[in-house]
Amino acid sequence: MTTRIAIIGGGTGGLCLAQGLRKAGIDVSVHERSRTRTERLQGYRVHINPQGAAALHECLPPELWQRFLDTAGTTNGPFTFVTERLRDLMVIDPELTSSPDPASDHHSVSRISLHQVLSEGLEGVLHHGKEFVGYRREGEVVVCEFADGTTVEADLVIGADGANSRVRGQFLPEAERVDTGIVAIAGKHPLTEETRKRLPARLTDGPSMVMPRTGAGLFTAPHELAGASSVNDETADYDPVLFDNTSSYVMWAYAADDRRYPGNLSSLDGAGLRALVLDLIDGWDPAFKELVAGSPEEAVSRLPIFTSKPVGPWPTSNVTLLGDAIHSMTPFRGIGANTALRDARLLCRNLVEARKTGAVRSAVADYEQRMRDYGFAAVRDSERSARQFVSENRAGRTMARGMFRFFQAVPPLKRKVFSDHGDS
Repeated sequence: MTTRIAIIGGGTGGLCLAQGLRKAGIDVSVHERSRTRTERLQGYRVHINPQGAAALHECLPPELWQRFLDTAGTTNGPFTFVTERLRDLMVIDPELTSSPDPASDHHSVSRISLHQVLSEGLEGVLHHGKEFVGYRREGEVVVCEFADGTTVEADLVIGADGANSRVRGQFLPEAERVDTGIVAIAGKHPLTEETRKRLPARLTDGPSMVMPRTGAGLFTAPHELAGASSVNDETADYDPVLFDNTSSYVMWAYAADDRRYPGNLSSLDGAGLRALVLDLIDGWDPAFKELVAGSPEEAVSRLPIFTSKPVGPWPTSNVTLLGDAIHSMTPFRGIGANTALRDARLLCRNLVEARKTGAVRSAVADYEQRMRDYGFAAVRDSERSARQFVSENRAGRTMARGMFRFFQAVPPLKRKVFSDHGDS
């Protein structure tokens, strides 16, 4: 018997799962509310850790895996913890975390490029303009209803429709997503021949975590496109979407508890947000002000930080959830997309195996149990990192800075503690 699988949402996890199921010859369809393939093309770089890389390698056909590698950015420099005066606290060299096998290594990729790769080859599978409004059960069949009046029948529905999931809203209405009270302001500084001269190597060679003495933090990360055409004209008009996909840049994100921000942030446009960050980092090393000031206002945005709250086991049925639809987390450990990819890999494996046994319900139950364990552990770790990032505890921040200096001074200990940095 053929199991018809409908995935609601064409984001990272949903598309990765669709690729894996299609590769295995399983009947799958993806229903995405955006009207065209390019409508979703927005956002910043995303860090793919070894968990995410393994999932992509397993689910994608070989030609798309190679395309992913070809479009990923290159970051040759270390991950550095620095003070607001750009003084090193600890440096994690690439050889400490890198692997010669791309399927178990770290990668930097544009969200645009990743989405394009994941959408490739899904003609007849990926359906756009399908805004999900609800589902109903007719016996063992789930009927999904869309805003355009159409329906689709499936034997298994997978809600992969993001943090504001409508599938979750109907299936698990008790699953909450709450505001952390933390707000990030993020931007992108294009890397051109001229801007490289003005920014220090610490900001252009590798990611940096800036730890001022209290109350806020700044994360920076270069996205260096391998083989990207060089942009030489510093006065060029940079489209914040286009240069994410065609040129190199440094992404930055300043975050603090919203009580630290003056006035109503929601009323500020990109230029106003940029000016606010410049005021907030007054007294920091001039390089940080150069980074923020050189970001086009169209590439600066406000990002309120939300997190999901863990929920207990639910009865397994022919509806389930994946990625942010169930375990939405803060961006502070950079593991949200990777956890969604991990979901896709696990569920794909289970469903492929279930095709042999016919035990689809057991396959889903196993997935849900394991996903809850690692997914909500990631949510907790991510929220803890977010709280530490914006902590007002000066003594705690001083202790953390001292700890990083200690690890830097004792290389064997640093290797032992940070050899799996970014894997989880």
